[in-house]
Amino acid sequence: MDFEPTEEQAAARDLAARLFGDLSTHERLRAAGTGTDAELWKALCAAGLVEAVEETGLLGLVLLAEEQGRTTAQVPFTASAVYGLLAVARHGTDEQRARLLPGLRDGTTVVTGALLHGGWIPWLRDATHVLVADETKALHLVPVDPDAVEPVELTAPWSAGHTALLPASGERIGGPGPYAYEDVLTAARIAFAGLQAGVCAGSLARAVAYTSVREQFGRPLSSNQAVQLRAADAHMDTEAIRVTAYEAAWRYDQGLPVAEHALTAAWWASEAGKRVVHAGQHLHGGTGADLDHPVHRHFLWGRQLDAYLGCGTELLAELGDVIAEGKGEAR
Repeated sequence: MDFEPTEEQAAARDLAARLFGDLSTHERLRAAGTGTDAELWKALCAAGLVEAVEETGLLGLVLLAEEQGRTTAQVPFTASAVYGLLAVARHGTDEQRARLLPGLRDGTTVVTGALLHGGWIPWLRDATHVLVADETKALHLVPVDPDAVEPVELTAPWSAGHTALLPASGERIGGPGPYAYEDVLTAARIAFAGLQAGVCAGSLARAVAYTSVREQFGRPLSSNQAVQLRAADAHMDTEAIRVTAYEAAWRYDQGLPVAEHALTAAWWASEAGKRVVHAGQHLHGGTGADLDHPVHRHFLWGRQLDAYLGCGTELLAELGDVIAEGKGEAR
């Protein structure tokens, strides 16, 4: 396996890092409140970053999602790319691709999904469509009626909501049966694990910067062995999330068996992710208790992703079932 990004993936990642870094600042996030940063969303789409996912694959999306997570950028980028762009590109008919992909590329069509955990749907207040599954696990793309959306305030400001969705009111994406559902669910787990890797990396970077300049008894906090060990543990957890997400995305793009690897990445993102964002806040000491401090946003996102991906025991139970049933060998 080769985790080295291609030239196209690296270029997209670097552009995403610049845009997220320039536009997703603490001041702008504070001004946005719980809503989406519409200007940033337009900039990302105008730069071709959503469209680039078609060429760079799921590993490319993971790299871009990681950059989103570093700044906790309030845009439906990861959700619409995996539930919309990739789902339609892989499982839509020729007619559906011709009709839907242009809007997904330029951001005028925003798709979210109701496939992972929780009774709420992330970014629903921004969505034009929701990808849902019926009782047979066939996928349907259902239009959103804005007047029927009930806003839900989550731990993280993801413009979430509740609404009544009937699969029959939408159009089928993919054939009958569970193949498309399982494929998109697998991709979503990997993509959101990549998002968590970025959230954790951003939290840890803030903690390292803070403890390097904050002094206690005339010495930087970073010179304290307990601080070093806590940061080292957080670094190892972050790298575990990243490498398992990279491996799962690479296998997905290569058409290799990936079900076990997606669940493994999701487990690391859930279990290790919450350890990292707790450590990041703790290493800030009393400052970390300030709800307006940037590190607190990473804490909120990390806990929200933990809930969205599913708790560790649930993921391990599902992973055990996949291994026992031999489903890990299936695409």
